[in-house]
Order: sequence, then C-alpha cells, then structure tokens
Amino acid sequence: MTLCKSLPLPALLAAMVALALVVATPPTKAQDTSEADESAGSGSEAPSGLPLPRFASLRSAKINMRSGPGTRYPVVWTFQKRGIPIEILAEYDNWRKIRDPEGSEGWVHRHMLSGERTFVTIGGPQVLRDEPSVESRPLARLEPGVIGKLLACPKATAYCRADVGGYLGWLARDAFWGLYRDETLD
Repeated sequence: MTLCKSLPLPALLAAMVALALVVATPPTKAQDTSEADESAGSGSEAPSGLPLPRFASLRSAKINMRSGPGTRYPVVWTFQKRGIPIEILAEYDNWRKIRDPEGSEGWVHRHMLSGERTFVTIGGPQVLRDEPSVESRPLARLEPGVIGKLLACPKATAYCRADVGGYLGWLARDAFWGLYRDETLD
C-alpha cells in the first residue's frame, strides 16, 4: 500500500499500464479463433497457407528459440547446428512455434526456418542401404543424432531415400525423426 500512497494517481496508472504491457502475451492463432482450434494438429492450413503441423529445418547454425512470439520474449535455447529438423506446431504473425527432436518447444522467426526436409537418426546405430530392403547392401552405418536430407519417401515402402554427407541410399522410416508416420514425399 505504500506504493499507492507515495505515487500520484496519473503516475500509478501509467505504471500499471506499463506493467500490463510487459506481462501481456499476444494470443496464439489457436486462442484467436475457434476455427484455429479445429485446425490445430489436423493437417489444416495455417495463416501462411501451409498445413499445420508440418516439418521443416533450421536455416542457419545459430538460432534463438524464445518463450513467446517476439524479440521481447527471453531466449530459452540457442540452436548451434544448421539443418536440424523441427516440427512447426503453430503460427503467429512472422513467428513459428516449433518442437525440436528432443521435444522442446518454443518460438523462432520464420526467416530462421527452411522448407528443406531433413531428419535426425534416433535409437541405436542405423543402416543406410543401397536399396529399400533389409537385405540390401549397407552403404553407411549412422550413429544416433546424424542429420541428413530426405529426398523421397514413397507410399508403398517402409524406407525413405536419403542423402547423408554425400552418401545416397535408403533409410528405414522408423530409424529417424522428421517425417510423419504415413507421410509421403515425392
């Protein structure tokens, strides 16, 4: 109560308005309209005209992930590697809410993202093969955490065509993160 007695009313009101502006968070699209609630996670289009959720990748080697959609929000993580696959969960203006391969979520500016499809290997060591078959000749052994480019994921196979450091081959769909279960890439 001392604060209220020592400040004149106009100064107190100005301080309260300033505090409200700092604390206020812009609504996400899902909070904005009921239409967005229906589209979240259902493969519907976002304000950008692209489906949500969707996979993309990090465009550069140093990218700040923030707690909210804007530069006034604190940085919660800094990515240090280009090409990491991410999942775009929501959009707000020029900001994208993302999830990384470890499950962390935050906001990055859309210019920090690329539409290039990449993947990161998961589980134990994985085998990049010459053909889309378990009997096919192995081309490379990939340790967990290896990042590569997705080239194609045909509908009728459990494998995706991939480029890993110049090695072109086929990788089992369950060997990596960066593709939805029934998704196809041509």
